[in-house]
Amino acid sequence: MTAEAAEHLRLDNGPDEAVSGLLVQPPQPRACYVFAHGAGAGMTHKSMETVVAGLAERGIATLRYQFPYMEKGGKRPDPPAVAHATVRAAVAEAGRRFAALPLIAGGRSFGGRMTSQAQALSPLPGVCGLVFLGFPLHPAGKPSSERARHLADVTVPMLFLQGTRDALAEFRLLEPVVKSLGLRAALHLLDGADHSFHVLKSSGRNDREVTDEALDAFAAWVDEVIG
Repeated sequence: MTAEAAEHLRLDNGPDEAVSGLLVQPPQPRACYVFAHGAGAGMTHKSMETVVAGLAERGIATLRYQFPYMEKGGKRPDPPAVAHATVRAAVAEAGRRFAALPLIAGGRSFGGRMTSQAQALSPLPGVCGLVFLGFPLHPAGKPSSERARHLADVTVPMLFLQGTRDALAEFRLLEPVVKSLGLRAALHLLDGADHSFHVLKSSGRNDREVTDEALDAFAAWVDEVIG
C-alpha cells in the first residue's frame, strides 16, 4: 500500500479552517486507526507511510491528518486546544467513513499525546482504544512523569509501543506509569529502539524488523480490544 493508494481528504477544523488528511482502506478492514503525526514531521513522512502500509497489510485502515501548524508549514506545534480540536475532527471523519468499524486513535509522539489529552478531557466518539507509537513522557534530558497525569482520566484501553533507548521516555519512569493505569494499559518494549524506533547496527536487526514487531503487537492488541 503506497501513498498513491490513499484518498486525499479535507477535514473541517473549526470556523474557516481545514486540514489535509489521507485515508487508506485495505480490503475488508477490521478497524480504523486515526493516526496523528509527531511534532517534527507531517503525515507524509516516510515513517508514517511505513506504519500505514504495515497496518494495511494487517487489515487495519488508517486516517492520517495534519495539525494546523504543519499544514501551514510552521515548526512550533499548535496549542493543545487547537490540537485537540483537530484530533476530534479526524475522529469524526473516521466515524463517518467507517460507521461499522471500531476506531482506534493515537499517533507518534506529540500526536499520540494530543490524542490522549483530548480523550481524557471528553471521550472521542466511537474510539475504543488508544495506541501510542513512542509516548513522549518527558523532554530529552529532563526526566519527569508530569505529561502522563492526564492518562488517569482515560478510560479506554491503551497500548504503549516504546523503544528501550527512548530518550523521551525513560523506562524507570514509564513502567510505573503504565502499571498505575491497571488492566486498561499495556506496554510493549522494542529492544534497542530509540524514540523513532531506530536501532543500532550492533543490535543485530534493522529498523524494518523493529517496525514489524511493533505492528504485529499493534494488530494483536486490536484483536483483543475489539473481541
